[in-house]
Amino acid sequence: MRTPFKFVKNVSVHPDTIKTYLDYFEDSFLISRAKRYDVKGKRYISTPMKFYFTDCGLRNSRINFRQYEETHIMENVIYNELLIRGYHVDVGVVEYSYAAAGRQKAQKQLEVDFICNQGSKRLYIQSALALPTREKEEQEQLPLQNINDSFKKIIIVKDGPTHYNEAGILILNLFDFLLKENGLEY
Repeated sequence: MRTPFKFVKNVSVHPDTIKTYLDYFEDSFLISRAKRYDVKGKRYISTPMKFYFTDCGLRNSRINFRQYEETHIMENVIYNELLIRGYHVDVGVVEYSYAAAGRQKAQKQLEVDFICNQGSKRLYIQSALALPTREKEEQEQLPLQNINDSFKKIIIVKDGPTHYNEAGILILNLFDFLLKENGLEY
């Protein structure tokens, strides 16, 4: 089995070793695990998990500030804020059917960045640094539009005003979300 470690460092690492280290990091509150949830099937998917750093500063320090990926950092900050506000947060998977070339029906899986549960309350949230074009907005709302329930659907963006779009999805400014305690209640 060829792992990324084997490829990059010419060192073979067993998956159980990686799992053990991830468990240690989680137990020491350095990272937090988000499980994958099949929205239509209403069940958890065993792999792959998604991990978020509890402190982005420690992450950035460890990699010597050489990878400044604003989109990933923003997603990580949103995840941490949702946990602070008392939500149970999972990463969603939604099946999407479309007509492929030759009019054959095809399916692919789309990711919903966050499925947030708090009692009977549920939110579906996408994180997008910006929505500069109509195509980018459609790309971000496609997973949300393929969820067939009436729970609130939100796209959090760094810039731009907070508003509802024509699809009924709340486009929420990141700073409105972070600075207003009831920022998700628009």
